[in-house]
Amino acid sequence: MKGGVYKSGSKYGKPWQVRHGNIHKTFATEEDARIFLAGLWVKDKEKILDERAYRRDNPLGFTVQAEKWLGIKKNEVRCYRNLANHIGRATAFFGNKNIKDISYASLEDFLLSLPETLSGKTKANILATLHAFFVWLKKRGEIQSVPRFPKVKYELGWRKTVDKATQQAIFEEVYRLTNDKNPKLWIGFLWLCVYYSIRPIELIHIQEKDFRYDLGGVEIWYSKTGKPKFVPFLPEDLELAKSFGPAFPSLYFFRHVQGNGHAKPGSRFGKDLLWRQCRQALKNLGMDEEGLSLYGITRHSSMRALRKIKTPEEIRRGSMHRTSESFERYFRIEQDEVRDVYSSTNLVR
Repeated sequence: MKGGVYKSGSKYGKPWQVRHGNIHKTFATEEDARIFLAGLWVKDKEKILDERAYRRDNPLGFTVQAEKWLGIKKNEVRCYRNLANHIGRATAFFGNKNIKDISYASLEDFLLSLPETLSGKTKANILATLHAFFVWLKKRGEIQSVPRFPKVKYELGWRKTVDKATQQAIFEEVYRLTNDKNPKLWIGFLWLCVYYSIRPIELIHIQEKDFRYDLGGVEIWYSKTGKPKFVPFLPEDLELAKSFGPAFPSLYFFRHVQGNGHAKPGSRFGKDLLWRQCRQALKNLGMDEEGLSLYGITRHSSMRALRKIKTPEEIRRGSMHRTSESFERYFRIEQDEVRDVYSSTNLVR
């Protein structure tokens, strides 16, 4: 077998050396050196020896590979901050441990190390990020297989919702508060109630060029999944958008008319602006906002109200949770069905 144990000629450092291919490591005793060499021979015979694992720069270390993965993801995904947080927790736990040595037991120990204050959903999300990281490692050929992951059991909490009459009253108050200031504030609230497949963060990223009047809908490019989707709109809402007149294609539709201390004229709405208008409407109506959210009042309340008049399959189609990546499929097959569902979520204007 190749390689061997040699006595070092140096007066300094560890006196015993192991040389095996490109692997060169020193030891304090001859016994330790021979045990290490025997391990290399076994791995060599089984054809699983990876010399990179013994380099000083540790290219297969968890931290090294994690930083490389995050560098790629930074320009690919919308939720980079969450990914960085999840991987950061794993890096703090694993350090530069060889990625090939991370097993089910290692992952379970990591899961148990997470703070008890984290919800089950958050812990599951962290493991999902780690799983995606290991899938990437396998695709690159850094590991032969993805380790088995522990399961996290959790139940999603229910968002507090309102009935249709209350939703209508909130909308009318938001309209009264904002129509003279900036009509697009009440339009944003309205569209979140009607087009429940659109999330608030997706809504405020709609640009003027995204309105496809020829196709009868809006293209959503800023999505949770990072994949675009096409949302059919009711004709009256397309006319409403068109009534504001032509604008530069790259301008955000939901933008400020006048500047203030936090925003310049023409800048995009902030992610909390619509919720602040909604909270003011709740206060004016004498309603308790505890437990309520913009999601709950708009999207989830609309979906709950639809259960009385639409089938679960129809509601799911409207949510577009199934195949948001297929623009052509929505346009050619489901557009009329989705628009019919949205007509049932509409509010009196």
